[in-house]
Amino acid sequence: MADATDHYSTHPARHWCVVEAGRVQCKLCPRGCVLGDDQVGACRNRRNVAGRLMAETYGRTSGVAVDPMEKKPLYHFLPGSSVLSFGGIGCNLTCGFCQNWHLSAEGTPRDLGDETSPAAVVRAARRYGCAAVAFTYNEPTVSLEYVIDVADACRAAGIRTVVVSNGYITRQAAEELYPRIDAANIDLKAFRPAFYAACGGKLDPVLDTLQLIRHSMDTWLEITTLVIPGHNDSDAELRASAAWVTQRLGPDVPLHFSAFHPAHRFMDTPPTPDSTLLRARRLAMEAGVRHVYLGNTRLTEGADTHCAGCGALEIRRRGYQTDASGLCRGRCSSCGAACPGIFEA
Repeated sequence: MADATDHYSTHPARHWCVVEAGRVQCKLCPRGCVLGDDQVGACRNRRNVAGRLMAETYGRTSGVAVDPMEKKPLYHFLPGSSVLSFGGIGCNLTCGFCQNWHLSAEGTPRDLGDETSPAAVVRAARRYGCAAVAFTYNEPTVSLEYVIDVADACRAAGIRTVVVSNGYITRQAAEELYPRIDAANIDLKAFRPAFYAACGGKLDPVLDTLQLIRHSMDTWLEITTLVIPGHNDSDAELRASAAWVTQRLGPDVPLHFSAFHPAHRFMDTPPTPDSTLLRARRLAMEAGVRHVYLGNTRLTEGADTHCAGCGALEIRRRGYQTDASGLCRGRCSSCGAACPGIFEA
């Protein structure tokens, strides 16, 4: 990407209204920021410019990489493929434990390159042999206008799109975004309103987003919970969260438990022990979730995909090396049962 500049985009934002002379309200996420002239929203991506809301970082990215799909993490979507990943700056939550805090919490427009067109993103994905493009690293919702334009260009070119998001978005914005997205991994950070309140948000809108994607969209859905010792790792909370997933979303939605490592304002919190990850996996499976995975760990348990019917090994994973020879066109090679997901490019 080109060197960063100090210019601000004048690209019009979506999802806002005028509340009074010179003041606008952003309706992209449940925060509903009300902004006076030249004020920027909590996400640091949307600015009131003379009574109009602008997506001021449109098209400018903080970094681009070719990643394995499993790194998102997506385990039931085009396993073993490569994905062109990029992000920006900012977020609409303020999690003290953020693992990408340097972009979400402290990134500035100076950290961004010059504007890159959606057509250029498509060309890059083709050049590097990527099956999909991922909006990741920071919260993609806050760059909605660019995400939508890139997703439309990718779909026209036959390239899939992926979103890695906190799910903190209004229904009207989600209904515009997710029909364009082929797969999403949504953070379910905890299962207590107080936890989300400490992050500057609310739990219910995230649960609403999960249900909307699962039941009203063609978007493949997986969920990740960063397990933080002493904060969201009690048996009661892990059971309640997994039971909600099973009952409201269905047992076939893959659930990832990821290990926390000290970061940002949680430097005094210890890393997640392997024993906690294994306990979280056991409790989720007891609650009925059929595919439960463990990330940010060297554990081999919770890495592979097994047939929910006969138990045969379908996908073997060691690090980011993937062997899906136990699947044939999305079905178990042993018993023929369908494996939930999208397995054909």
